Amino acid sequence: MGTIKRNFSNNVTPTGKFDSADLTGTIPATNVADASLTNVTSVPASVGDLVQKVASDPSPTSAGDVWYNTTSNALKSLLTLEAWSSGGGMTSALQGVAGAGTQTSGLAIGGQTPPAGPAVATTNEYNGSGWSTGGDLNTARRLLGGAGTQTAALAFGGYNNSTNSESYDGSTWTATNALTTGLHGIAGSGTQTAGLAAGGAPQETNTMEFDGTSWTAGNGLNTGRSYLTMSGTQLSSLAIGGQTATADAAVEKYDGTSWTTANSLNTARLGLGSGGENDSQAVAFTGGTPSYTDVTETWDGTNWTTSPATVANSRQYVGSTGSATAALLFGGRNPPGIYFSATEEYNKSINVITAAAWASGGNLNTGRQVTAGAGTLTAGLVMGGRVPGSSPYTRVSTEEYDGSSWTNGGNMNTARQGAAASNAGTQTAATTFGGVSPGPTLYNNHESYDGSTWTNLTVLPAARTANGGLGTASASLGFGGYAPSLTNTSVEWNGSAWTSGGNMNIARKYLRGFGTQTAGLGITGTAAPGKTTSTEEYDGSSWTSVAGVNSARNVAGAAGIQTAGLLYGGSPPGTTNATESWNGSIWVSAPSLSTARNYLAGFGIQTSAVAAGGGPASTATEEFTGETSAANIVEITTS
Repeated sequence: MGTIKRNFSNNVTPTGKFDSADLTGTIPATNVADASLTNVTSVPASVGDLVQKVASDPSPTSAGDVWYNTTSNALKSLLTLEAWSSGGGMTSALQGVAGAGTQTSGLAIGGQTPPAGPAVATTNEYNGSGWSTGGDLNTARRLLGGAGTQTAALAFGGYNNSTNSESYDGSTWTATNALTTGLHGIAGSGTQTAGLAAGGAPQETNTMEFDGTSWTAGNGLNTGRSYLTMSGTQLSSLAIGGQTATADAAVEKYDGTSWTTANSLNTARLGLGSGGENDSQAVAFTGGTPSYTDVTETWDGTNWTTSPATVANSRQYVGSTGSATAALLFGGRNPPGIYFSATEEYNKSINVITAAAWASGGNLNTGRQVTAGAGTLTAGLVMGGRVPGSSPYTRVSTEEYDGSSWTNGGNMNTARQGAAASNAGTQTAATTFGGVSPGPTLYNNHESYDGSTWTNLTVLPAARTANGGLGTASASLGFGGYAPSLTNTSVEWNGSAWTSGGNMNIARKYLRGFGTQTAGLGITGTAAPGKTTSTEEYDGSSWTSVAGVNSARNVAGAAGIQTAGLLYGGSPPGTTNATESWNGSIWVSAPSLSTARNYLAGFGIQTSAVAAGGGPASTATEEFTGETSAANIVEITTS
């Protein structure tokens, strides 16, 4: 059994640092995320003076940092990790889509809808967590090329051998001078003012350069191919994989003048994705072989190495962008009739990234729908609602959530469904107001909860149901709803009386809201003539229309504050599991609920929200946790 040998003259930091010249022996594969540390085995009995001894793990900053934890009696290090994690899905499933930008500021351009549907002109913009809708291309197309950034992009070519070229400024596409040769299955790299296009169907060698105004022909590829991928700049690019007669592993480097054959991929593939800054560093992933592969390969300027990281959804004809250490994958198909909206992020870093996701929580004791909710993930509240087919149909019961299970609380004084709640209230200080019971009977009832008992308070100025609610127990806001027709009115509660607030711009029912009485949000619902995407902000006196959600819906769940929230589930019609995230300016896609449902209760904040109950009389609870990142600290153990 070997031991760690430390040569401190090589690479010294306050905590110590390993490099490959310092190490002998082996380390268990489960503890390794960096090839330079594959030679470690056991720890010596004593620790060198230059390895810091600490009682708790520090905040390391560089791969290879090493320290000895005297509390756990363990030698530890910070290692580089390669991994894929899920991002928010695109607003629709697409294949043959082009990419541009970075992992945190990306574009998905054009593409084709399933199954074998028409090409689209849509542009989707990615902010690092989810997608929102941007400006449309002037010409709808698929299997096109893309280059540039989210606010300065190029789109060119496309099926069937289009010469169209367009530039994007972050909101609008403008036609540029055409390609010298019309192609589809083409790849692109570079910037809006120094772009590069190469390849195309059937097995073209064409290369074209863009100078910000016009395209000119360049020297051709050595291996003609289509459905390849490219990364880098106009002066330093890689052309990777693609299709000749079959899937191909060919790789070539471009220096601004000519292409040079480089070492091939380990796995031949077509319709693949990539990320990279230049011809000396890149990552390539997924594609057709002709079956579909989940394999990721990394490029060091000379050779391709198969990564331990694999994509979750094998696919081809994908969109991609980003760098060699932070790439983005979206869209594609597998098999031919199944198209993807799924997004995945590749990261090679010293951090372990846990993607945002919904997970199952404890079930409600009574399945119900059309309920109201308040509180937090670890101290939540659901009240009222209905249980179709049962007697009584509407309920007075309340349940309290502690983050893992529900217990029965005090009963409301009046059974009802469709009531609103002070969404920002707490488990021990919440209010609910309005609602309806069979008949139908509209209610103006208003009750407060102290953690055990509901107390009747001053009633609403007018009865209403399916209204929105937000705020705290002492400063609530009720808005919209049905009273007994669609209304846009708002009412404010100050702890002792109701007064009129500003009118919404759109009258609607079955809407949702979150925030406070002076900084709130009213979202979606049923308006005339149908479901709306409308979002409005309330400042304590008036409502202002802001960017709408991507998918119109009603009877959804919601949680958050005016500048950071979530909307999930609802009816689009039927039921949906779609989730959207609000950043104070726009709505973007987010990970979906596990179970599609409507008429559910929602509460919490954007990074820790709850979805409870819903149609048809569900007991299911799901908990949302936002993306987290933590240093990849591993213990160096004996084997």
